[in-house]
Amino acid sequence: MKCQFKVSIIGCGSVGAAGAYAMLLDGTPTDLTLIDLDADLARGVRTDFEHALSFNEFTKLEASGEIEACAGSNLVFVTAGARQKEGQTRLELIEVNRKIFSDIIPRIAKAAPNAIIVIVTNPVDILTHEAIKLANLPDGRVFGTGTMLDTARFQYHIGEALEVSPRSVEAYVLGEHGDSSFPVFSSAQIGGKHILNFENFGEAGLQKAYEVTREAAYRIIHDMGYTCYSIGVVMREIMKHVFENSRIVLPLSTLLNDYYGHSDVCLSVPCILGENGIESTIKIPLNEEEQQKLAHSVKVVKGVN
Repeated sequence: MKCQFKVSIIGCGSVGAAGAYAMLLDGTPTDLTLIDLDADLARGVRTDFEHALSFNEFTKLEASGEIEACAGSNLVFVTAGARQKEGQTRLELIEVNRKIFSDIIPRIAKAAPNAIIVIVTNPVDILTHEAIKLANLPDGRVFGTGTMLDTARFQYHIGEALEVSPRSVEAYVLGEHGDSSFPVFSSAQIGGKHILNFENFGEAGLQKAYEVTREAAYRIIHDMGYTCYSIGVVMREIMKHVFENSRIVLPLSTLLNDYYGHSDVCLSVPCILGENGIESTIKIPLNEEEQQKLAHSVKVVKGVN
């Protein structure tokens, strides 16, 4: 069978496996390659997946311990790296994961020069910036999952409080995928109605929804040791939108270029995602307080050596 849409996942731990499984169930990739330094782990995940092929769309599955197996990929997701532990911030993962990236990113770019590279590993904003420099690919072809999951969590908690589907909630979390992220309260709405205008909710309700969102990963890590399923679905969604060239607007970590005066840093802002990766960014209105929070997020990320 000819490869028509190949996806490779670097790192077969809990996040990589969850993302791969979500894609397998979705059925979009014709080829799915699982790569891990521990080749036995990659083969084990592949074999487990193969036993479900009778119930799913056929996908050619491969497993390898070599980065070069990603050759011919349309999309490469990078989940390899140290896992965030309880009590640890995402920024504290930087040194070990930076070393891993210095090895694998140039090899990915060489093996799959036409691929889009999506960074999932934390701290995602700093590592996305590293990957952009190391890969040396055209603009928009390397980006990170950023605050796409934070935004989905925020939409869920708002929807839960107001008893509406989270899919009907238009509200972003932007900036760092970390403690300096910030919600865009000024434009949050449902059905064209500003969220602050809903009865029995108000700014206190919106702030509570964000606080629960910001603490979500820490709670999940405390309860089960890691997060993987929701970020795996985020990976699937990115894959589908690239495949479909949907040009959907998503909050993704990308290299800023004079975004409210900020450049040379990767943070999440609304991006148009298509078959070539991030096509462009949208400069949405931010009030003065939100602009200050964006500047703080820039300062935090740039302050990490």
